Amino acid sequence: MKHLHPIMLAGTGSDVGKSIITTGLCRIFLEDGYSPAPFKAQNMALNSYATPDGKEIGRAQAVQAEAVGIPCCTDMNPLLLKPSSDKTSQVVLNGKPIGNRNAYEYFRVEGREELRREVHKAFDRLAACYNPIVMEGAGSIAEINIRATDLVNMSMARYANADVILVADIDRGGVFASVYGSIMLQDESDRKRIKGIIVNKFRGDMRLFDSGRKLMEQICNVPVLGVVPYLNDIHIEEEDSVSLDKKHREASCDNKINIAVVLLRHISNFTDFDAIEKDPRVHLFYTNNVAEIAHADIIIIPGSKSTIADLYELKTNGVADAVIRAHRRGCSVVGICGGFQMMGLEVHDPDGVEGDMRSIAGLGLLPVVTDLTGQKVTRQVEFCYDGSLCQGYEIHMGQTSLHGGEPFVRLADGTSDGCRVSVGCWGSYIHGVLDNPAVISSLLSPHVSCGDSQRTFDYSEYKQSQYSALARELRTYIDIDALYKIMGRDD
Repeated sequence: MKHLHPIMLAGTGSDVGKSIITTGLCRIFLEDGYSPAPFKAQNMALNSYATPDGKEIGRAQAVQAEAVGIPCCTDMNPLLLKPSSDKTSQVVLNGKPIGNRNAYEYFRVEGREELRREVHKAFDRLAACYNPIVMEGAGSIAEINIRATDLVNMSMARYANADVILVADIDRGGVFASVYGSIMLQDESDRKRIKGIIVNKFRGDMRLFDSGRKLMEQICNVPVLGVVPYLNDIHIEEEDSVSLDKKHREASCDNKINIAVVLLRHISNFTDFDAIEKDPRVHLFYTNNVAEIAHADIIIIPGSKSTIADLYELKTNGVADAVIRAHRRGCSVVGICGGFQMMGLEVHDPDGVEGDMRSIAGLGLLPVVTDLTGQKVTRQVEFCYDGSLCQGYEIHMGQTSLHGGEPFVRLADGTSDGCRVSVGCWGSYIHGVLDNPAVISSLLSPHVSCGDSQRTFDYSEYKQSQYSALARELRTYIDIDALYKIMGRDD
């Protein structure tokens, strides 16, 4: 198979669809006989994933690796920033946390070259094994104020000798200005590296953009490789919390099981609920509205990057009391990771891992006590549930001790996880626990009438069908032959 140049999907801004298009192109290259791998030098996201060797990367790169059928590894995302506040993030390098940094500390020039060397080495290792490398930029490539410290956009494209395809979101408006500005704000050498434009999220009759496409090519002197419609019927796991804006916010009245996911300020790994959201018996919605919580049949408290801060907010805004009242009237309550910690008796932070508040009372729904520690647990796990082999992964800081109840599950390595006091009240550290049909069936069982279908939903099979559907759509709207010509050029 001919060696292809690396390609980078860069953006005119955040949430323009870079991750989805990267995923689809990865799948296309696989279908066409290549051995692609995804790469994003630096990612900022609270949705992360544990690699098979127990390290942490951004969820998007794990999804992209899944789309091409290869194990994910830290070389696909060597640098991960996990925001813990508006100004501070935990820095994860090569899968392991190296401390917290505020934005000023992180983006200063001093010490930047060490990080640059690490992401370059990760790329080199990946490029030695896969062909092509499908790279993803971050945010906008036009942030010229941080050009000197850039690790993920044009500086990375230069190092990789990658062809850059600029992705723009027409749905938000101003697509001509954003495309033209993003190109013209590059220096001459970087501008020449931009070989194509993809206009994404188009709504309506595409023929209406024929003239716009020609004008864009004229003013930018870059070919438009495709105009991709708003793909409402394609569902790929997302990592950016911006996508939460598209989720339901209210309970349903159409005889479905209402599942309320508590909308935490620092919510993490909200993809934990993608599988159960697809169950035809379920209406899942995200809320911090007390009245909406009262309508729920099941309440899920998700993971959090700042457990104590989010728990304190739940106590002050009335949500905590609403959850407790709902449980007393028969509502099931489940906690995942940070949510599991919140459901306990107390959460302690003696070393100030999360901040200045050193202790807080929990919701008291589970007889457990949590001590937050600086050591992060990251690993994939297997467990048996109702006779079915199940899988998930852990990413958490803290140790939780049981003072009653029973472990939620026994893991394959002989250790236990979580706590359960009933089928309708349990917590677990396992992300992806609700990807498993056996766990979903158990959770829904108290709220399912005898006449309702008990059909098992295979989430793994569903995801593979979505990757294939995404590839078909992109083949329809993007000139893949032109893309291959760009990537196969002779120097």
